[in-house]
Amino acid sequence: MSTVFLLQHVHEFDDGHEDVKRIGIFSSEALARAAQRRVADQPGFRDHPHGFDISEQQVDGPIGWSEGYVTIQAGEE
Repeated sequence: MSTVFLLQHVHEFDDGHEDVKRIGIFSSEALARAAQRRVADQPGFRDHPHGFDISEQQVDGPIGWSEGYVTIQAGEE
């Protein structure tokens, strides 16, 4: 099975909700890191430099969330 590398940026707000931005999907970790460097000094990204995440993903691999999901709104915990 082949793999790809997903580059995302996550900004977590004080109230706990997250803003996730998918920046791109790359054939190597090196290309993902290069893309991260290209956007790191742009507005928003430069204000939250620790929000970057690169994850290795299997192409045609197991599906996520196979049992569904539940959304919990703030204050319902």
